[in-house]
Amino acid sequence: MKIFIAGIATETNTFAMAPTGAGAWTVYRGPAGGSAWQPIVERLALHGGHEVVLGLLAEAHPDGPTVRAVYEHLRDELLAGLQAAMPVHAVLLPLHGAMVADGYPDCEGDLIARVRAVVGPAVPIGVELDLHCHLTHKMLQSADIVIAYKEYPHTDMAARFEELWRITVAAAEGRVRPVTAVHDARMLGFWHTTREPMKSFVQRMQAVEREPGVLSVSFGHGFPWGDVPEAGAKVWVVTDGDPDLAARWALTLGREIWSLRHQTGARQSSLPAALDQLQAWHAGPPIVVADIADNAGGGASSDSTFILAGLLERGIGNVALGGFYDLGAIQVCRDAGVGARLNLRVGGKLGPASGHPVDLAVTVRAIRADHAQSVLGLGPRACGWGVWVSTDEGLDIVLISERTQVFGTDLYTGLGIELGRKRAVVVKSSQHFHAAFAPLASQVLYVETPGLLRSDFAHIPYRHRDLEVWPRVEDPWQGHAP
Repeated sequence: MKIFIAGIATETNTFAMAPTGAGAWTVYRGPAGGSAWQPIVERLALHGGHEVVLGLLAEAHPDGPTVRAVYEHLRDELLAGLQAAMPVHAVLLPLHGAMVADGYPDCEGDLIARVRAVVGPAVPIGVELDLHCHLTHKMLQSADIVIAYKEYPHTDMAARFEELWRITVAAAEGRVRPVTAVHDARMLGFWHTTREPMKSFVQRMQAVEREPGVLSVSFGHGFPWGDVPEAGAKVWVVTDGDPDLAARWALTLGREIWSLRHQTGARQSSLPAALDQLQAWHAGPPIVVADIADNAGGGASSDSTFILAGLLERGIGNVALGGFYDLGAIQVCRDAGVGARLNLRVGGKLGPASGHPVDLAVTVRAIRADHAQSVLGLGPRACGWGVWVSTDEGLDIVLISERTQVFGTDLYTGLGIELGRKRAVVVKSSQHFHAAFAPLASQVLYVETPGLLRSDFAHIPYRHRDLEVWPRVEDPWQGHAP
């Protein structure tokens, strides 16, 4: 059996200032491309005795809408690769689900529909989505199977791809006939699956997947900073030829997640309250502080200075902070060299949500041209130039030249910063840091600052998506059962 695999993936913050242009994309082409998916695909293909054609795989860090010509170029190259590979027996598309380009509010729906036009109605198309997706009608019309990650942080990306592979191959061989039902949960939010009750809800979805006739269960959390018409949290269930069974389970699970809405929100601290806790620290494992509003993984600039300024104002030292996306500061440090003492202006450069620049007297401790960090078991992610500077106040700051959120402790330790005896480690990330940092933390604080990714979901200025959702509306069901 010949299986074609390709994808274009990014998460679009429609409120971000900068567009996602051609330079933002990392593109892998063919089996020598080096994508993180390649070893997984090769193992699955070898086990099943299938022929795999790897087409274009492209990914970009989250930012504003992709430039139209850039999306169309990537899409058309992917489709040309598919056309050249024809005939194929199945198509697998690892996508994101919240990509927006100029003129394309639903890039994934557009891409899947065009893939369907190439392969025809009989070839099964399987799609893997990030759980922060906008599941749309157009996606479901064109795809046979859509599966989302279950975990946040996304520690199950490879497992979900293997699940997608298994079901899509079975569909191509005529052993299953996937049908899907969706329940719109009418909610906005962030659901951390590392703690209750979401940890048990993930287990509940997995238990339903063991029910006769059920092939897959997904809960798409949605992406709150994507202002598109079909955004929002949704539950969907894939069954083997039984639409009524799919609808019953989608409704059941949708009602269950709705009933948990007041228990599942992220427990956030104000910046003053978090600084109070840091001041009270005396000894033991560090407190991990998540700068959730400046998460590059959601389209933020990763250069906001609110927490840095707060630490300086309170005189709190013995803290590591990272990673600040600051090309100018990095160039100054590169020119000065390791060991140099200098005055350095850090952060606050990319817009109002970045805060004000902070002027510091620093010592350059380390410079690395090819700095990287570990990402959720999928191998390293490039951070570009990595620079460690320290201040006389006891702050260790990591600067990076590739804007990316914090995933791994090696963002710090790879430059020589020891974390175990720190008072605190500040990470510019919303949740993906958790897998690597929670084991070394005395506690984890999710701190709200005035950055781009504000969590006041009831007041985000949407113009395109349905506003009849919780928590903007306490009862979007208007008294009727969801």
